[in-house]
Amino acid sequence: MQTEQATVNGISITYEDKGPRDAPVILLVMGLGGQLTLWPEEFVDALNERGFRTIRYDNRDVGLSTRFEAAGVPNVKWMIVKSVIGLPIRPAYTLADMAADGIGLLDHLGIDRAHVVGVSMGGMISQHIAARYPERVLSLTSVMSTTGNRRLPRAQKEAMQVLANRPMNGDKEALIAYSVNAARVIGSPGYPSAEDRLQRRVRADFERGWYPQGVARQMAAIVADGDRRPLLKDIKAPTLVIHGEDDPLVPLPGGRDTAENIAGARLLTIPGMGHDLPLGLVDTMADAIAEHINETTAVAA
Repeated sequence: MQTEQATVNGISITYEDKGPRDAPVILLVMGLGGQLTLWPEEFVDALNERGFRTIRYDNRDVGLSTRFEAAGVPNVKWMIVKSVIGLPIRPAYTLADMAADGIGLLDHLGIDRAHVVGVSMGGMISQHIAARYPERVLSLTSVMSTTGNRRLPRAQKEAMQVLANRPMNGDKEALIAYSVNAARVIGSPGYPSAEDRLQRRVRADFERGWYPQGVARQMAAIVADGDRRPLLKDIKAPTLVIHGEDDPLVPLPGGRDTAENIAGARLLTIPGMGHDLPLGLVDTMADAIAEHINETTAVAA
């Protein structure tokens, strides 16, 4: 993989630009703590083969993009308590800042408008992009994400525990084992990843840019963002919401709530899908996104 660096909003963003330069652009926005490598190569290739140019990148504070070490590591559990009782939260940056990074990357590449696809926290960031920069977004696809509505069901206990107890340091092999277990806990029960592939992916990501301190700051940005339902009312882009029916981390009602609060949004639920992008669903998801984009383009024409 050949990645490049862009200076965006005063920070450095690492990205990969792949596919025909004259093809419609898809901006891929990754979720909490996920490096751009968490988009499976097979999924990116599938989008390229369907005639799209893909831009995937490390969000700020993850992978090879700028790290906000000077901001310190927040106490996320305390931030959640403060959020519940209505006390102010001051994260190192906001999801709106992260949305501005995505737009800044498009600016850097000279791309006026793009189709935006975001997963999990990346779906939240993509919601901000679509609402705040409507002139830049041709279509939105929000995957395994949610609205911030506090009345929605919470993550299953085991999924919440594995997220909340992410180690900040320790023995390399123990940390890799933790990450493999976390992927298993939140992954798709209908499409389990082969053990050797999962081990290789986790080990490669660890070597490339393991940085849990940044994950804590990203989590703080999510908590501080609160309820996005009023923001979602401002989204005008044609929207597809994709959600796994067996997601233990962001349960299906989160996807339903997202679709219900974006005018004209269409909801696609997938049996057996959890909170990951399994190989067994690469073609299903790539087809759904391509169909959504092509329909959007046809209507616009």
